[in-house]
Amino acid sequence: MKILVCIKQVPGSSNVEVDPVTGVLKRDGVKSKMNPYDLYALEMGLSLAEQYGGSVETITMGPPQAKSVIMEAICMGAQGGTVLSDRKFAGADVLATAYTISQGLKKIGDFDLVICGKQTTDGDTAQVGAEVSEFLGISNVANVLSVDNVTDKDISVTASLDDKVVKMNVKLPCLISVDGDINSPRLPSYKVKQTVTDDMVKFLSFDDFEDKNPDNYGLSGSATQVERIFPPEKNTEKHSISGTPEEQTAELFNLITSRKLI
Repeated sequence: MKILVCIKQVPGSSNVEVDPVTGVLKRDGVKSKMNPYDLYALEMGLSLAEQYGGSVETITMGPPQAKSVIMEAICMGAQGGTVLSDRKFAGADVLATAYTISQGLKKIGDFDLVICGKQTTDGDTAQVGAEVSEFLGISNVANVLSVDNVTDKDISVTASLDDKVVKMNVKLPCLISVDGDINSPRLPSYKVKQTVTDDMVKFLSFDDFEDKNPDNYGLSGSATQVERIFPPEKNTEKHSISGTPEEQTAELFNLITSRKLI
């Protein structure tokens, strides 16, 4: 079984600047890390490969420095990975990102299972996995709580819906998205790190894709664009209440009712 895990390099700090013209994050020179939810996806892939046999590779989209999260994944047990990197991919929204990743997966080909984290900490849309599966024409299961069994033809999972938990069998190849409660990710191996070589990481650009229409990628291929982005206003207003317990209760009640909080 060939498993591909989608991972992403995200800012390691909440103190990130935004380009005032494009409305996208300024990632250059910002300390980064692997998206936390993707660690659970990677652990799931590695565990399945160990239990049922197979290989695990990773794929990410970003600038050349995104190679570092592929290297981290290899140190955790992945066999290799691919970075989708091209200036034409910059500024992509959810739709363009999912399309780019789907083109990368098609180029890699011959996969049985694609695993994504629930969402990313820099976007929080939780839509990329589902949209990637749509572009690939394969089934998708979100909010997977556990993988119960894997055969050559299908995968049995338990997933959480809004009001119930369901069990289902899904034909392979398919894509699943996992939440943060599914496992405990392993740590990277220092011993493996000493054996990692650059040729374990591949790069694909726009020219490598089957679809060479630039209007389907980056800002041009984005269905949505940010009009304005700004930090939330800080509210430093304070209100102290004194007096007897009865007086404090009455004043607190009047305060919250006057502000229509109840």
